[in-house]
Amino acid sequence: MKTMYNQQIRIAATLGAIALGFAAMAKANADDQVERGRYLANIMDCGGCHNTGAFTPEPNLKTPLSGSMIGFEIPGMGIFYPPNLTPDEKSGLGSWSEDEIIAAFTKGERPDGRILAPAMPWISYGHITPDDARALAVYLKSLEPVEHQVPGPVGPGEKAPAPYMTVKMPE
Repeated sequence: MKTMYNQQIRIAATLGAIALGFAAMAKANADDQVERGRYLANIMDCGGCHNTGAFTPEPNLKTPLSGSMIGFEIPGMGIFYPPNLTPDEKSGLGSWSEDEIIAAFTKGERPDGRILAPAMPWISYGHITPDDARALAVYLKSLEPVEHQVPGPVGPGEKAPAPYMTVKMPE
């Protein structure tokens, strides 16, 4: 009887070790996705537009991807300010699912149905692999939430609430 009990203890311990191994692998996989997403955000230059202070000599790298107060004017379309990509519920992507984030940067469509401005290179980003797209979304969801509301789009001829750059079409 004692031998059977010892075998059951060893089996339970082995199963527990296996379960812990799977949990560690899942954590490592999640960590790998965050690191892969961070890498992709850097090489895709997300911070080139979406960082506070982007387009200035002193971008704020302490709150990465929290949006920019300097916009783009696209003639005939209006002015667009790079939004907050942190998971802040009020001013960022906090209420967006990973799939909604992926649809935005690969198809140019926000959850509310609005199509993103052409300054956002979603057509190019639409060629990202599904695994890389997921990693980028996981990374964005892993950021520290930063409450930073940027101005919304401004229609053609409307007064801009903040500075912007103008895209000039060739004549």
